[in-house]
Amino acid sequence: MTAHILVVDDDPVQRRLLKNAVERAGHTAHVAENGRIALEFLRRNRRQVNAVVLDLMMPELDGLGFLKLSAEMNLNIPVIVQTGQGGIETVVQAMRAGAFDFVVKPVSPERIAASIANALEVDHRETKVKAGRRNKGDSVGFGDIVSASPDMLRVIDLAQRAAQSSIPVVLEGESGVGKEMIARAIQAGGDRANKPLITVNCGAIPANLVESILFGHEKGAFTGATERHIGKFMEADGGTLFLDEIGDLPLDVQVKLLRAVQQGEIETVGAGKVQKVDVRLISATNKDLIEEVHAGRFREDLYYRLNVFPITIPALRRRKEDIPHLARTFTERFSAEQKLERPLQVGAGALALLTAYDWPGNIRQLENAVFRAVVLAEGPELTERDFPQIAAQLPDYQSSELRATAVEPQAEIESDEDAERSMADLLRTARVEAARSLQMYGGPDNVIVSTDDSGDVRKLADVEEELIRFALKFYRGQMSQVARKLGIGRSTLYRKLKDYGIDPDDPLKEAA
Repeated sequence: MTAHILVVDDDPVQRRLLKNAVERAGHTAHVAENGRIALEFLRRNRRQVNAVVLDLMMPELDGLGFLKLSAEMNLNIPVIVQTGQGGIETVVQAMRAGAFDFVVKPVSPERIAASIANALEVDHRETKVKAGRRNKGDSVGFGDIVSASPDMLRVIDLAQRAAQSSIPVVLEGESGVGKEMIARAIQAGGDRANKPLITVNCGAIPANLVESILFGHEKGAFTGATERHIGKFMEADGGTLFLDEIGDLPLDVQVKLLRAVQQGEIETVGAGKVQKVDVRLISATNKDLIEEVHAGRFREDLYYRLNVFPITIPALRRRKEDIPHLARTFTERFSAEQKLERPLQVGAGALALLTAYDWPGNIRQLENAVFRAVVLAEGPELTERDFPQIAAQLPDYQSSELRATAVEPQAEIESDEDAERSMADLLRTARVEAARSLQMYGGPDNVIVSTDDSGDVRKLADVEEELIRFALKFYRGQMSQVARKLGIGRSTLYRKLKDYGIDPDDPLKEAA
């Protein structure tokens, strides 16, 4: 679907790159060099623009000021903000102010295109919801994986390549990151899609039963074996066997697993002959298997047989771009499951809260938190109050600084004439915001003094160090922008940071 996208960025190079990315995605791009000009454009074309790509650090009117004023105009246009690495507090402020999504610089054209597509989908979605919670037996394809972060898109790309062969795959990552979903997508994306997918949690099986469950047993093979059991390998014959938490397998079972991987043969407990099996093996672990090898808890030969195609799935705290999309998807799904008349929405404050939290339990924890919130919700949208357990673990979340960024809903503007009359007031507010920014970053407190206390001219190195610290503070640690505005290369900037002992994350901190 072709849409009109407004790109707001004060950097002409970034503006051009974003404009090209938007046009490559099949949309029409409009550009503005700061928030004030963008507001004026939206006043004239408020019904034409479908989404906004917004830089947060700009002169005259920055991104947060733009979000605040656009909310007062009641534009209701999805805004995708750009942020530098490590700026999660700024991201939280932007989400509270109503941003739909955020991307981390440097951003690829594919990432921008995906974020715009998500914004347009929500913007034009009719009253419909996705299917309810999936059963474990349901087929899962790569299109079912909700993702927006570059790291996760890389995981999906690797998994799609692995799906085209029977190469052994090891999925690495913390509990709850979605290893089983990736395994199911690999199965569904290959030539074994219509064959069995058998899942075994190796860590949940008593050690004395692992061999029997994996390879089967004959009747009477041991006490309590009252009937024959074919085992998971035979169940998966012709299909895929997913061994979750493979690092918990006992060493004696690892020997038999190695034989199954190497030769495609298994030996049933109590049987006197081996059986051939054709199984595609996908393993998963939340442990560092090479450390387990060094500690003697995992066989080295088995490690190299299994670890042919490793895929590491990052923790949710490392890909916070996915949180808004996951939260919206889970809310829709559980709204359908609860048979609500209309699906719940996720409010800006709730999105900010969820994005600020680090989710030690990863996607599984987020899914459960949203499920609980949907069940207990009383209004048409989820708010911070629906996630009390999460808010309780973020003591700084309710700080006055963050609370000040919250945007109160305003009465809807009735017509373009009303918008015309209110625009002058809004632009006056924009000038006040700009003056405040100037006072914050460029006022008398930040004037670089040319003489020292004795009246002599200061050393060039001292002035240079002070200017670099000021630039880092002014541009919020965005190294490319700092280097460009100072007129030096990034490598030169990093060398000077090292020479002066400047921490780029805390430019005001003195060198040790």
